Amino acid sequence: MTTDATVVVDRRFETGEGPLWHEEDQRLYWTDIPAGNLHRYDPTTGDVEQFYEGESVGGFTIQSDGDLALFMTEGHVALHRDGELETVIDGIAGEDGMRFNDVIADPHGRVFAGTMDVDDFSVGRLYRLDTDGTITEILESIELPNGMGFTPDQSELYVTESNANTIHLYDYDEATGEISDPRTFAELPDEKGMYDGLTVDAEGRVWSALWGGNAIVRHDADGEIAERFEIPAEYVTCPTFGGESLTDLYVTSAASDADPDEPHAGAVFHLEPGVEGTPEFTSNISP
Repeated sequence: MTTDATVVVDRRFETGEGPLWHEEDQRLYWTDIPAGNLHRYDPTTGDVEQFYEGESVGGFTIQSDGDLALFMTEGHVALHRDGELETVIDGIAGEDGMRFNDVIADPHGRVFAGTMDVDDFSVGRLYRLDTDGTITEILESIELPNGMGFTPDQSELYVTESNANTIHLYDYDEATGEISDPRTFAELPDEKGMYDGLTVDAEGRVWSALWGGNAIVRHDADGEIAERFEIPAEYVTCPTFGGESLTDLYVTSAASDADPDEPHAGAVFHLEPGVEGTPEFTSNISP
């Protein structure tokens, strides 16, 4: 499988991250974390809109009603409705100086959400936010929690530990939201770059962004890298499937650490990967 990445939004987003395809309005959404902005892109018109500016959003989910759940700094979670924020959680004890990073909704509308220290990547935690607004610490120590994804049968959950350059696989209990039996799915000791965000395609294969590696990689069922897709930006952050049939792959990147002369640092890219994605689950969080 050979494909070329094309630039669809050629702007220098500081840290473009967490892209999600919004099924309801058929647009791509993503966050620019340090800038405290959210953006959306309409592939039919090419229009790009910044629709939020404020507190830094490390990750977000799309709610079942089409609104957004925003995961911000020091444990702050809020719902974004018609440009207004409604707080779900003011903060989490012990998360001073931390921020949320990658998040993912599960089949029951809960959200798994990682937190990180922007100055010390060896510090991080993983939480589960239940639909009633109750938050539970799932992993008390994980070095920069990042990209997550479910297997197609929803029996297992991938969790990236970026600072350890490892993607873990956990058993996942859909009824309770509990995870257990951690094991290593993939490691990246000799490859240029660091595992960042990920997504899972309809064949159950994991696609991961390589921060500092100019690439997206697709793993086989055993965790080995089967394919590599070059991206014309060094700091690649996250892939997601989109488009009406989920046959488009969109990829975000970051300009914050890039060479000022790198022409497409921070841009959003598009690939035609030759495989379909699966729809991301929506959250159903109540304040």
